[in-house]
Amino acid sequence: MVLYFAGIVGCLACGLSVILGAFAAHALKGQLDFNQLNAFETAVRYQMYHGFALLGVFLYSFHVNQNGWLKLASIAFIVGILLFSGSLYALVLSGFKQLGMITPLGGLSMIIGWGFFIVALVRSHG
Repeated sequence: MVLYFAGIVGCLACGLSVILGAFAAHALKGQLDFNQLNAFETAVRYQMYHGFALLGVFLYSFHVNQNGWLKLASIAFIVGILLFSGSLYALVLSGFKQLGMITPLGGLSMIIGWGFFIVALVRSHG
């Protein structure tokens, strides 16, 4: 169930990345300074990357019997998207600079997710 949910979230994250990227390019371009627009675009890019990662985890789960590490990877990727990209979106749109303290936690969660994915790959072929 967790991996099915990861596949759905991955699709939603990727689709939303396209929408938010278009929003930034068209609606926010004249409203934000260079640094704000760059931060927003970074959030979009990392959301897309990790949406693809969630889809990869979901698809790989069909090829292995032990999915515990894949479940952990998907949870870490979802938390990472929410904390990293979510905090950057909120920071840029609200101007509340304290939200920037959350961003590294999201990045760390993404890194941990990649670690879990590596463990899943090694354990399934070890």
